[in-house]
Formats: sequence, C-alpha cells, structure tokens
Amino acid sequence: MPYRGDMVESAAVPPGWNPRFHDDLIGLDPADPDVRAFAAHLDRMERTGPTFTVEACLDQVADFAESSTRTGGLRYWVSVLFVVLIVAGLLVTAWDIATHTVAFLSR
Repeated sequence: MPYRGDMVESAAVPPGWNPRFHDDLIGLDPADPDVRAFAAHLDRMERTGPTFTVEACLDQVADFAESSTRTGGLRYWVSVLFVVLIVAGLLVTAWDIATHTVAFLSR
C-alpha cells in the first residue's frame, strides 16, 4: 500500500521560530528564551540595509532604547546620561540658532 500521508513538513511556523535555528543555531532548543534572545541578537548584528534613511535612523534609535532598557546598574545610567547629553546639545543648538536668527532679522 503506498504512503498517502503528507510528505513535506507542515507549513505552520511555531511562534518565535527564527530561520537561524535551521542555519546557525542547529541543535539548540528554539523554545529556550535565552537561545531565542541570542538569535534576535544575531539578527540585529547582521542586519544590513540603508542607514541613511529616516526609517533606518529610527530603527537604530529603537534598538538603542531596547538595549538600554535591558541593561541595569551602571550601564543603564551611562545610557541615560548619554541621552540627556544629546538632548541638552540639541537644546543649546536650537537656542543658538534662534538667537542668531532673531539678531539677523532685527538688523
């Protein structure tokens, strides 16, 4: 009697499955949260594409924000300080541009 069952694997992809488990992480348990986090890390590290678009810049900012919320202790406070310094620099630059613009227009 010939085999009448499905000869190919099911097309259903388990939740959290990453193609890296077939290529790079062979033999590791895809259900393990640490292994899934490592697969996501590998995806972020090997991501290529244009970095000069607004969307790419926002994606990079989102990656920075997500990574800084995962850290703790000194690394968290250093990332907070880094963000505060960037915002302070933007405010000083905006103030400088505004004062120069008002001085130019008042002549």
